[in-house]
Amino acid sequence: MSTAENSILGLKMPTDPRWVDLAAVSLEEILTDHAFCELKAATQCISLIQLYPDKEELVDALAPIVAEEWGHFRLVLAEMKKRGYALGRQRKDDYVRLLLQHEPKGGNSDDRLLHKLMICALIEARSCERFRLLSEGLEDEKLRKFYYKFMISEAGHYRLFIDLAGAYYQQESVRAAWSQWLGIEENVLQQLTPSGSRMH
Repeated sequence: MSTAENSILGLKMPTDPRWVDLAAVSLEEILTDHAFCELKAATQCISLIQLYPDKEELVDALAPIVAEEWGHFRLVLAEMKKRGYALGRQRKDDYVRLLLQHEPKGGNSDDRLLHKLMICALIEARSCERFRLLSEGLEDEKLRKFYYKFMISEAGHYRLFIDLAGAYYQQESVRAAWSQWLGIEENVLQQLTPSGSRMH
């Protein structure tokens, strides 16, 4: 992803383009990891609905995303079966784990919602960036097209979480929180060893 495209998402640290080369030799593992990422995305949306059932705009926005993410899981699973791959075991996601370590634990429920939405937006933005790299860098034409569609979807989800934050908080607060989480994510990525077998 170019610097200009990265700036649209706001990400401070672009993924090394060589990550695609590593992913290309670990397709079964990257697809397994992708499948579980879709499941976790659906679960996170369900969790937000359960935590904030009184926020009608949030419930209405996330309910269809739950179904969409589940559909994405099924698409990835079908792609794996076409290639003779088996769904492997879910592995710990150090990227998300380290992000969550920075989530504020105090304050009231409404204060915590802003940070939860920022984390969701951040994960979707990074996924979008990685899907873009796969859509451009893989030799397999079918997989390039496969990941192009996912890239478009993740870009929409990133915007949805940012817009939801704007529905409940002042824009200045959203911008400040987003900038804060972008800095946190940059530090998190610097702690991780890049792996072509992981989406994040």
